[in-house]
This record gives sequence, C-alpha cells and structure tokens, in this order.
Amino acid sequence: MSTRPTQRPAITLSKLAEKKALGEPIAMVTAYDYPSAQVAEEAGVDVVLVGDSGAMTVLGYPSTVPVTLEELLMLASAVRRGLSTPLLVGDMPFGSYEVSNEQAIANAQRFIKEAGCDAVKLERGGTSIERAGAIVAAGIPVMGHVGLTPQTATALGGYRSQGRTAERGLEVMHDAIGLEEAGCFAVVFEAIPAALTELIMPRLHIPAIGIGAGPATDGQVLVFHDLLGIYDGHAARFVKRYSNIREQMIEGVANYAEDVRTRKYPEPDHTYTMAPDEAARLRAELAAFTPTARGDVLQ
Repeated sequence: MSTRPTQRPAITLSKLAEKKALGEPIAMVTAYDYPSAQVAEEAGVDVVLVGDSGAMTVLGYPSTVPVTLEELLMLASAVRRGLSTPLLVGDMPFGSYEVSNEQAIANAQRFIKEAGCDAVKLERGGTSIERAGAIVAAGIPVMGHVGLTPQTATALGGYRSQGRTAERGLEVMHDAIGLEEAGCFAVVFEAIPAALTELIMPRLHIPAIGIGAGPATDGQVLVFHDLLGIYDGHAARFVKRYSNIREQMIEGVANYAEDVRTRKYPEPDHTYTMAPDEAARLRAELAAFTPTARGDVLQ
C-alpha cells in the first residue's frame, strides 16, 4: 500500500517549529538533481538539503572540499524545479563564508535569489556562529551543523564520531546552543554519541536533525544516494540501506548492452513505421536515381 501523501501544504519554518513542539519527527533527505527532487516530493519528506555531499555522490570529487559555489548553485536550481512542498536548504560550500560576514551574506543571497532555496546551511560553531548571525540578520534563514563537519574533517581527525569525551561533548553542546542564539532555525547533529544528543536536546529549543546522532533528535537526515544504495563509496555506520538501486542500474544497463550486441534490441515495438504507399514511392525514386559521385542527393 502506498503511503505517499495526496496533497500537503508547503513546509515552512513555523511548520518545523510546530513539529518539534508536537513531537512529530522531521524527515529530511539530500537531493542533487531534478529527478531526485521529484522522488523526494512524491515520497513526502519535509526538508530537502542540497548538500555539499553532492561533491562526492554526483560530481566525483574525493571529498566535499573541492566543490564550488557555482556547482552547488547549479545543483540547487535543478532541485528547486522538482520541488513544491518540502523546505529547500542549500549547503554553503567550503570557502564560501569563512572570510567575512559580507562574503557569507553575499553568497547566501545567491542561494536564495539564483537557486530558489528557502534557507542555507553552515558547518561548525566558532566563527560560523558569527557568520550565521550575520546571514540571519540579513533576512536569510540558516540551518547550523555541529559534530562531524565534513568540510573540516581533516582538522577533526578524519571522518569519525565527535564529542566522545566530556570536553569535546561540551564543545559540541556550546556550538549547538551558540547557533541557536545566533538565530538558526534548526541544527544538524552529525556523528555524535546518542548519549550526548540526549543531554543536549533539553537545552535546545530549535529542531535538531540527526545523522548518526541517535533517536533523540527531532528528525533524521540521510544522503539520497546512501539510503537508496546508488553511491558505491564508503558508507558510514549510521547509514541504513532502504534499497540497492545501483545493482539494479548495473543489471539494467548490462541487459541493454547484451541485447544490442545480440541484435535483440530494438524490436518492432521500438521502431517507427512508414505508410506502405510512401515506402513504395521512395523505392521508386531510389530506383530512378543514379548517383554520379559520393555525396550526391536527390534533386
């Protein structure tokens, strides 16, 4: 039985706050193109993030660091055309907001104006808290991100769980609360112990979306290509596969290639026809035509 909603009102910031107040879990996924946005729309998710993870899943970079602002704007624009209901959040890439508040505001504005996003997302606490506050003051909603922040994974010791000591746990908590105080409407907790999440949640008044942060958050997010088994790269411990589409894609393309090589494709159902009288006229024209040189055409 399908669980897809027939009609839904657009998800807004106030709707997300209401969901938190009512204890209704928030479902969030990433998307990077028009078809995946359509899938997210039909599946009835609440929030779609055009994540910088697209650097790896669809652009083939080895990490999220190399992806450019222009590349993410292009991906976000495509996703926007496939969405009407979920809240659309654009991930600001590494190097697009760290230099100054002015840089952060200008680039955040591009996500709203050029790509049609409803909000932007920044990673980390520290100076990012100041940047988040500046963007919010400029009238643009901001989602924060604490714990494992892939843009600075090297400085954090690699792609590994964060906040596993009391000291680091306090840092993650202070970052999350700082982002709330800066005006963020929500914050992502990535790869932190479930026990730490449980300690932070009573102290946070905005929605927290978890990815490898346990069940205590207000919602969960997974990468589209991870949950569907499209991406062949390393899958983190927190990833749950809900399908294995990559294997199906390989099988489908391999079957097509085999049919081409054995001339099973195309079959009559896959070809266009010509009226018998038109075919007869064409044969007559060709029979009367005597080419004199390569490249001659019918006159």
